[in-house]
Amino acid sequence: MIDASSTPRRRWGVRALIAVVLTASALAAPTPAGAAVSRAELALRWAPIHYQDVDATGSHALSGQSDYLTRVDFDGDLDGRNNWERTGQAGTALAAHVYYSVVETSTHWYITYFFFHPRDWTDHPFFETEHENDGEGALFAIERDGSTYGVLRSAVTVAHSDFYSYTPTGSTWTSGGESIDGTLRLQASPHDTFQHPVTAQEAQGHGLKAHPQYDINGDGIVYYPSTVAETPSSGNDRDVRYQLIDIFAAGGLWAQRSNASLFASLGTFAGDTSGDCGVGTWSCSTNSANAPWGWDDGNDTPARGEIASDPAKLAVAYFTVPSGLARTYSYNPYAGAAAALAEAARTAPPTVD
Repeated sequence: MIDASSTPRRRWGVRALIAVVLTASALAAPTPAGAAVSRAELALRWAPIHYQDVDATGSHALSGQSDYLTRVDFDGDLDGRNNWERTGQAGTALAAHVYYSVVETSTHWYITYFFFHPRDWTDHPFFETEHENDGEGALFAIERDGSTYGVLRSAVTVAHSDFYSYTPTGSTWTSGGESIDGTLRLQASPHDTFQHPVTAQEAQGHGLKAHPQYDINGDGIVYYPSTVAETPSSGNDRDVRYQLIDIFAAGGLWAQRSNASLFASLGTFAGDTSGDCGVGTWSCSTNSANAPWGWDDGNDTPARGEIASDPAKLAVAYFTVPSGLARTYSYNPYAGAAAALAEAARTAPPTVD
């Protein structure tokens, strides 16, 4: 892998605007006994080890780069409509980043992880569409049991317009309104002392499930949570560290939600048909990728975006929770936009990411 620090620095003023990332110095020392853990530390502790399948075939694959994880402003600007073209532009570095948000109740922490790709693409012409930008992710529910980092109880992942639910071995949570789709396994990281949950994304369309329901088939990248952002050395790099970005950071992704250059509507990224998107395939759709507050499984009880903005509601709808689950939030920056999110859920077209 190539450490992002070795790549040329470009337009860092804009990069600073979009998010404040975790730094090594902020997390170098362990949390003292009895001290409250920070949300950044929680996010890093439970961030998944991530298996990304890579397809290097076809011109839209860019030799595998179209399946790399990165940040929304990887090209140095906040324009969502030029990301398709910029992905393959000489000198563009697709350093590995993953976004997160934490909301809290008295009984649980809920951590949403958002994985961004500049392209959702295909390499054949038969009834398949592609589009600019791609956003899938996962929600982890952490019970506040008195220990420093709590205990992981469940995960719900986003694969296009469907959600999939999982529990780790030993979880007290069982199926509720939705059947549990599998076991969320944990794996040791070579970069810290923790066992992390393990997720995976398919190539091209980037649907996300618990590993190994999706897995690497041939070429692929294994991403590890860290405090640095590395760029894969190739489409078959099995040790690449990614850096976390707080969605709620000052000037960050949530703060940019009304930026018309980045978002076509609340929770939906702006994307067009420029470049070669759709060339040689069935079609290129516009404004098709979603941020966490735009994720939706239209067949399920939670409304559009509530997997991120009201995760306790989703937890109650999906699982049977024997230990009790508070519904009042002590920290939830999404709540200030509740009316706007509800209106977006009422008027937005079906999610088809």
